[in-house]
Amino acid sequence: MTVRKTILLVEDEFDTRELLGRALERAGYSAIMAANAAEAQSAANAAGPIDVVVTDVVLGRDSLGGLELMTALRRQGVRAPIVIITAYADVEKLKIALNEGAAHFLEKPFRAPKLLEVIERVLKNAVPLNHAVEDVLARAQLTDKELTVARLLLEGLSSNEIAARENNSPKTIRQHVTQIYAKCGVASRAQFFRLAYLR
Repeated sequence: MTVRKTILLVEDEFDTRELLGRALERAGYSAIMAANAAEAQSAANAAGPIDVVVTDVVLGRDSLGGLELMTALRRQGVRAPIVIITAYADVEKLKIALNEGAAHFLEKPFRAPKLLEVIERVLKNAVPLNHAVEDVLARAQLTDKELTVARLLLEGLSSNEIAARENNSPKTIRQHVTQIYAKCGVASRAQFFRLAYLR
């Protein structure tokens, strides 16, 4: 007998939560649903092992609710990979989620099949997030210096911070950034984050 994998789904919008929950159940998962961080923590305490956590970044009026939940669940001993749902590429929020060890980012709007695909990928751990990012950078055919700058950009450092770390002038770093964006086919840092993390 196959043991059903348990997914903790945290989404404050009722219709979206119900729709995704039904899709998870139809796909053979056991879905535990919560509308906010407190419900999610309580559900995690009551449930057996959780295999994947899926949470929106914004929960109700709390714009960082999902990110704070990541920390709280880790403190509770939940070691499941966490998929972060975000409405747009907010650099600061992505940086926090990365630091907290998010396994994948999923950008709204998306359909249930996309969520199922991401969950399957996370469960198989076929493409860890850092490998996926390195793949994007490799395809862009960046120079060694551009690769270094690109990785620092994706850590959330500003051009001035990168310049100080790399012993270059901010102007030189900005020129590298311009080249990186051109090779990656993006026009801004938000688009660069989206390319690297939101697929």
